[in-house]
Amino acid sequence: MSLRREPIPFAFVAEADKFRSNVTPPPPEPLSAGQIVERCLLGLTIVAALVGSLVLGIPALTVPDAPTETQQSQVAHDR
Repeated sequence: MSLRREPIPFAFVAEADKFRSNVTPPPPEPLSAGQIVERCLLGLTIVAALVGSLVLGIPALTVPDAPTETQQSQVAHDR
């Protein structure tokens, strides 16, 4: 009895698990000093933007305190 398998769309994806290459990829090139500095500056810029948004955003999100007694008495006096 033969097992009949139905065709799978994109059969090459199913066969990819079976494929093993004997070619090793080349090792990654070492980063130059300029690339390291560039990545550090990009990271610092992103961190500075997040900190800046917190510094500017937190005061905007705080609820103002209730008016003090002196302010309430002035409002009552003005009426």
